[in-house]
Amino acid sequence: MSLWRGHVEPPEPERPALPEEEAAVIEKVANQVVKRGMTVPAIIFFESVKPMNFIGSQAMVFFEPIVQGLFDFKDYTTFRQALEKRTTLEILIQRIEALDAIQVAREKRIKAFFKEEKKKWKWYQRYLGLFLPKTKIPDEVLNGPEESSKKAP
Repeated sequence: MSLWRGHVEPPEPERPALPEEEAAVIEKVANQVVKRGMTVPAIIFFESVKPMNFIGSQAMVFFEPIVQGLFDFKDYTTFRQALEKRTTLEILIQRIEALDAIQVAREKRIKAFFKEEKKKWKWYQRYLGLFLPKTKIPDEVLNGPEESSKKAP
């Protein structure tokens, strides 16, 4: 007989790790981190504070009256509740890494597009940067071939 019988349950594979509203807040945080180019510092920070995520969530409870008094954050409480779970920071880190991989692939496609486009420019445009032509980046380059094919039909 075990002391923990009935208390330890295996995770259910069909059940999501986070509720929908918490997953949406995690997605917003990950998008802002990648958009601002803070992927590496954010991952280092989150990895270093992973053992103390519950303490961080309780610090958010302490500062909530001050923060809510100065700013009107709708997702503050949801993010705090999400941080109380051990798995949330790992999910956030994985989401940041996935979004950063998409961003890096997009930047590589844009760089390759401009490299090919510059071959068509005249010498004074390439080397001196004078009278640069207006270049529109195609949707295949911006969104990737897999995403642009989804939107086409």
